[in-house]
Amino acid sequence: MPDLPLTQPTVSAQLRQLEATLGEKLFERKGRGLALTEVGRIVFRYADEIFGLGRELLDVLDDRPTGRSLQLCVGVSDAMPKMIVQALLAPALGLPEGLHLVVRDDKTDRLLAALSLRELDLVLADAPMAPDAGVKAFNHLLMESAVSVFAPGPLAARLRRGFPRSLARAPMLLPTRNTALRRSLDQWFDARDLRPRMTGEIEDSALLKALAPGIGAAFAAPTIVEREVCRQYQVRVAGRLDGVRERFYAISVERRLKHPAVVAISRSAHAGHP
Repeated sequence: MPDLPLTQPTVSAQLRQLEATLGEKLFERKGRGLALTEVGRIVFRYADEIFGLGRELLDVLDDRPTGRSLQLCVGVSDAMPKMIVQALLAPALGLPEGLHLVVRDDKTDRLLAALSLRELDLVLADAPMAPDAGVKAFNHLLMESAVSVFAPGPLAARLRRGFPRSLARAPMLLPTRNTALRRSLDQWFDARDLRPRMTGEIEDSALLKALAPGIGAAFAAPTIVEREVCRQYQVRVAGRLDGVRERFYAISVERRLKHPAVVAISRSAHAGHP
């Protein structure tokens, strides 16, 4: 709580008035000192929340448009599909006041450490922050998508016949095991007793898509970017994996998003764009 220019008698009088209003004691004697009662602890938690909202209000007022470009520092998990990142950031880049964008691509844990030090405004990730991450931050679900399987033309045509059983022993590039998509794919394959022939494991999603056509392998990517994937990598859709979903999150130290650029990203994503 902030320091207030109040004397001790004034504070004591105000506390007595608050106790009278609530009809409950906030403090009780413990030895030679005072301790919060159970009601006092509840009131303290609410008061702390109120002061926190007050600080957020001041931050919002500090960030209001002033005619100067806003700065947005974003950490992007290296497992995030770059097409999704591009689409998510587009609304922020279109703000009328302009935006100075700084993007850092790294492992999620290192990005969360930077977020905790306020070096980043938010982190974009393919999975929510784990409860034991040791960082006081909040997960904001931005969007989710079904997952499609892509392959070079001849392979895609062959896989379409009898999909998804056709994936058994089919050549496939997969994300590395530390990614949310790989975990979902492994569970999906196990549940159906399917064993694609893994030709490699690539952590960077853009590199995975670029390599797959050249070696004649299939790969999985979000359905929401099907058209862009087919155009950019000259592949075809072989089928969609029923029940597999990819989710993308903004992780922020703010419970309520307030940076204008971050708000624009969130609103656009929740409105169905990108």
